[in-house]
Amino acid sequence: MSSKSVNVFVKKIICRVTQNNFKVQIRNFSDKNVKETSLYNLHKKYNGKLVDFAGFYLPVQYGDLSVSSSHIFTRESASIFDVSHMLQTNVRGKDCISWFESICPVDLKGMAPGTSSLTVFLNKNGGIIDDLIVTKVNVDQLYIVSNAGRLEVDKQHMLETSEIFRKKGNDVSVDFWDVSNRALIAVQGPKAAKNIQLLTDVNLDDLMFMTSRIGKVAGIECRVTRCGYTGEDGFEISIPADKAEDIVEALLQSQDVKLAGLGARDSLRLEAGLCLYGNDIDETVTPVEASLTWLVAKARRSEANFPGADIILRQIKEGVKKRRIGVRIETGAPARKDAILKNVNGDKIGTITSGCPSPSLGGNVAMGYVAEEFKKVGTELLVNIRGKDVQCKIVKMPFIPSKYYIKK
Repeated sequence: MSSKSVNVFVKKIICRVTQNNFKVQIRNFSDKNVKETSLYNLHKKYNGKLVDFAGFYLPVQYGDLSVSSSHIFTRESASIFDVSHMLQTNVRGKDCISWFESICPVDLKGMAPGTSSLTVFLNKNGGIIDDLIVTKVNVDQLYIVSNAGRLEVDKQHMLETSEIFRKKGNDVSVDFWDVSNRALIAVQGPKAAKNIQLLTDVNLDDLMFMTSRIGKVAGIECRVTRCGYTGEDGFEISIPADKAEDIVEALLQSQDVKLAGLGARDSLRLEAGLCLYGNDIDETVTPVEASLTWLVAKARRSEANFPGADIILRQIKEGVKKRRIGVRIETGAPARKDAILKNVNGDKIGTITSGCPSPSLGGNVAMGYVAEEFKKVGTELLVNIRGKDVQCKIVKMPFIPSKYYIKK
């Protein structure tokens, strides 16, 4: 998710938090430029509270089910999220891997066909243009999912860099799926696999975390990728737009599965220690500063031929001045974006970039950036919330254990 998304979210919604319960009030608004996903009518059918999110009508929550209740249900059972607003891209050509490695630090050459990886588009200074998931379909085809709030930026970046690559005699083509043609849902939670398996011919026992297959779901050909942004086991299913409702309705026949909205998606990703583009990462932040050094593949470090490689490799070797960290606030109000972090003497040493109540843990969780010398887990700090300095502590992320389906 991106900062543009968050800005719209903040403008359109008034969120009041009572203990761990989110209460959401929607303001009336209308904008002809806002797009509908193929699940728009389904959202209305199930009383989704729709807002303009990154230029798309999407639900914050459904009916009277609170955000915290939806969050807990996802952790205990399974929820469906409409993520059709995200940009789905298909890349083809015998040189597509070389092109993609010229704009990202991922080692696609070393990945097996049918596997996926989180990665980042980088600028010449090593800053993060966007975070995304790339699937190596085979040696001459890639499937990419990137943020809706960076949709136009990502499109321009991929088109411009691929055109330069083609002019050098290379074979690569980039095609984008429009929301009118393709839908994308995320089914997340410990009971997701069981319920999807009832509808698909893909053997999910063999589909590990960050792997992807084409198969039928409810009789409809889809791409099924075992991934998600909640920290739970889960899947993203890419579906022909006109068939999306059929698949969602089929999944909802089970009492194990409910619809969930943007509110739960944000608190789930924060508990999982996952970044929100525009808040926790942006073009001024490198993967090293963002505690995402692992995204810079070892093979690529030796090649040193990705954007900003000189800066990033120097940071890996010599260190950085600031670092992304997790923060735990046991009681009171949550720390929100731009809240000031201080050392115990009251000196400013960083800022919060994301924060919310934690339905799973109680209390509040947040992430932010601090000066490098304060990054150690267990460090006691102060955070300024509504004009008052409140005690907090740096803790290890993710805040709750990840439950990805990984072969042991």
